[in-house]
Amino acid sequence: FPEMLSNPKLALVQGPLNVVMKQNVTLSCLSEPGYPPVRYTLFKHNQQVSALNRSDLTPALFTLTISSASDTGEYKCKAEYNNSSGGKYSNSLNFTFIEPISKPVLSSPTSQTKEGQNVTLSCFSENGSLPITYQFFKGRQSISPQKTMQKREAAVIFLFMNSLSDFGTYKCKASNSFSNNTKYSNAFNFTLAEERSHSQPLIISLGLILLLLIIGFALAIPLFIIPLYKASE
Repeated sequence: FPEMLSNPKLALVQGPLNVVMKQNVTLSCLSEPGYPPVRYTLFKHNQQVSALNRSDLTPALFTLTISSASDTGEYKCKAEYNNSSGGKYSNSLNFTFIEPISKPVLSSPTSQTKEGQNVTLSCFSENGSLPITYQFFKGRQSISPQKTMQKREAAVIFLFMNSLSDFGTYKCKASNSFSNNTKYSNAFNFTLAEERSHSQPLIISLGLILLLLIIGFALAIPLFIIPLYKASE
């Protein structure tokens, strides 16, 4: 009776589609209508995972443990009568592995700057499932819209240090699809660089010239002044 089998329905009855390490999930597969006994086979990317025979009209239940990212991906099931060729395939379900993010690192090429200069800040979480969303703060106030990174790269913002109020402590936060998993970065401080006096280089130059004159005069005493003094005696 192969033609009497309908395409089975694959459904998730326990656990989420976004899974974490070592999480258990349960799938059900049922062809309805269908006349038992029916053999149900679960596939992952066309590779057989498990098979069950059902002698009644109840669904076949498959329990999986997601041990690593390789256990994620597309799953389908197949319904067929024993000792028959062909069979019908179900819809597909896709499992996605999610990893909690690590604490982001906030950094900048420089920590000292002056008023009227541009600076950059970068925020980066080394671990965590993509995409990762970043946001920057000065104190507790947000200073940028959220930046969602689809690749493993830092989010970067550019700041203009317009006045002394722009100096101070900055932070960033990172989050992804892992629930209740927002992490804040270290604090980063911009400080005002000391302004060098314009007269300082001139003073140093004059000091060097004076030192050279003293050294020259000291060398001239034995070479010129002492012989002239003896000649005049």
